[in-house]
This record gives sequence, structure tokens and C-alpha cells, in this order.
Amino acid sequence: MSIRPGATPDRATLRRSLLQQREQFAASPQAPAADAALARHLHAVLLRLEPQCLGVYWPIRCEFNPRSAIEYDKGMPRLDPMPALALPYCRRDPPQMQYRRWDGRVPALRDEHGIPATDGPAVVPDVVVVPCVGYTRAGLRLGYGGGYFDRWLAAHPHATAVGAAWSGSEIDAAAFAAGPHDLPLMLIVTEQGVVT
Repeated sequence: MSIRPGATPDRATLRRSLLQQREQFAASPQAPAADAALARHLHAVLLRLEPQCLGVYWPIRCEFNPRSAIEYDKGMPRLDPMPALALPYCRRDPPQMQYRRWDGRVPALRDEHGIPATDGPAVVPDVVVVPCVGYTRAGLRLGYGGGYFDRWLAAHPHATAVGAAWSGSEIDAAAFAAGPHDLPLMLIVTEQGVVT
């Protein structure tokens, strides 16, 4: 994302701009090929990490669907054994997030923010795939502003956090002032490959 030299937009402005760009990208002719490439790269990362319990997310607002990386089989080895899956469930008051075991079917439940979720038992994944509205090369993530993933990651430092993002949502480090709650992800995967 291009920002005027010396300008540091506030997070809300940055978020709005990135979400608008993401919607335009998702409607572009390049989106299907980018989706397949991101699935391939994320699948390769998951093969190396060998999660026992994998926390993913239900895609909203033109996010990449991590399920396509789990199910990816175009010449790639299958995840073996297949990890248990979990989806986040967010509560408003107090604001907190937990992962719940997921059977992979379309969720019938919604969390307190209206995002599809599951009613499975609470679990703590060893690897989580985290959606990124924006990201920096240093692994910092801009989300939707609720702090749910930030709080969960701070409370579970042993979990390996992998961001999923479109390459067009990269933020120049000079345009993103990290706060004390911002924890870098282990890596971020885009359709262009792995960002460390």
C-alpha cells in the first residue's frame, strides 16, 4: 500500500483503505490464480509445521479461505495425519476469544460478533492461521481492531501463528506504528510466498 512519505495514517484509515483494496482485488480476474497460489504456499507451510490441532478462521470480507490450503491436493502430499480443526468464537463482554473444535462443515452457529463459529468443545491449537487486513515485513499484523487475536496470542505464546494475507495488503513499516499489544507472527503467507 502506498503512503505519502512522512505520513503515518491512523489505524482506522489504514484499515478502511486496505479493506477497500481487498474487495477490489477479490473481484479482479487475478483473484482465482492468487487464491490457488496462496493455498499452495500455505499447504506447504502446514506440511512443515505438522499441526496436531490447527486453528483456522471462517473467511469474511474477501479474506482468503484457509480451508482451501487444508484440502489442497493438486500434486501435493496430503496433511498426514490430518490435524484436528478449530474455529474462533468471540465474546463481546468481556472481549475474549477461544477456539472450539470444528468438524469442517459449514457452521450453523454465529459468535457474538455474528461470525460463523462452532459449538464444539474448547481447544487450544498448537498452530493457528490468522487473517490479516494488513501486514508488515516484520510480521506485524493489522486486524479489524477488536484485539481478539492479539489477546489470544499473548495468552498462548507457545502457539505458532501464521498470517494469511494478499500481497497487496503489505504495509510499509513507516506507515504502521506498532503498539505494545502488537505481537509479530512467526510468518505470513501470501500468494507470492512466505514473508518472514
